[in-house]
Amino acid sequence: MTYEYDDAAVLCFLENQRQLFPEDVAENESEAEAFLEDCMAVIADSAQEVLEYFEEQGVDTEEADEESILEASEVFEIGDGRYLIVEG
Repeated sequence: MTYEYDDAAVLCFLENQRQLFPEDVAENESEAEAFLEDCMAVIADSAQEVLEYFEEQGVDTEEADEESILEASEVFEIGDGRYLIVEG
């Protein structure tokens, strides 16, 4: 997992931020990247890493399957097999 945000991750968040927040928290790529840095968003390289992240954070994932974890509002599918996890 990484805390470095490439263009794909920043654009993914910028375009889908209302998935997690009721109103926009960023209006452009620069603001989106700054927001991701401020909240220490994480990029997971696979669905398995997303599951591991939630387990490390103490989230009870015992009865959750991969699909339900990936549908969580704080998980953004970047589109290249990676996932952005933003804790609001």
